[in-house]
Amino acid sequence: MARIATREKLFTAAIELIAESGLAATTVDQIAERAGVAKGTVYYNFDSKAALFAALLEYGVDRLATALRDAASGRPPLEALEAVVAAELAFIGEHEPFARLLIAETWRAGGDWQHAARLIRERAIGVVADVLREAVATGDLRSDLDTGTAASAVFGMVLTVALDWRALQPGRSLDDVQATLLALLRGRLTP
Repeated sequence: MARIATREKLFTAAIELIAESGLAATTVDQIAERAGVAKGTVYYNFDSKAALFAALLEYGVDRLATALRDAASGRPPLEALEAVVAAELAFIGEHEPFARLLIAETWRAGGDWQHAARLIRERAIGVVADVLREAVATGDLRSDLDTGTAASAVFGMVLTVALDWRALQPGRSLDDVQATLLALLRGRLTP
């Protein structure tokens, strides 16, 4: 249990620092200092800074995927889709540094962006795809819907809007942003 708590402290420190300065500029010494542990503790838990980042990415994406799955659980498909959108928006609002890290570092040149993209697609976007497939199966959405592309579009739309909200419109309420996203999702843009 102590090792899990230490890893979470390291993840939190790493997320904050990488969001502030980028992966390349963040050092193991800084992560250890921010987490309140010795540098050796970082290497005890992770072989390298790259291994820490890989574990951090998995940790964050798994937490996001769990939040999305929990939101969808037990709901009819279209209600589940709206709940997933709301959960992604709330998760990003609560974990903004991780969302910035997800965008900035997973697509940077020289990074293992294919692994990161696959991880996000399989674990987080996969939840959205499952909900969309269920909606197709129940006849709530058209039968020829490309659920994989639609899931990526929904996930990406929410991620982009959430980051725009947090960075450029922090005065807007979560409810207001969510209402706009759900109107888009429902296709209710015309008067």
